[in-house]
Amino acid sequence: MGGLAIGAGMAVMTGFAAGISIGSATGKATEAVARQPEAAGNIRSTLILGSALAEATAIYGFVVALLIIVMLKG
Repeated sequence: MGGLAIGAGMAVMTGFAAGISIGSATGKATEAVARQPEAAGNIRSTLILGSALAEATAIYGFVVALLIIVMLKG
């Protein structure tokens, strides 16, 4: 029972990792636009795609955590 609770907590940690990675990517994209303003459109679209993929990972972790919590109750 305790192992499932630890697993749920670890699954929720994916949200923290996604937040850190999206923040880092945004900072790098801002630096890239500052260096090459003419490439802002390409940089923005790549940033949005990468952020969506990182956020999807966080959502998967949240869903896994919810499933583990449901298993704890049942």
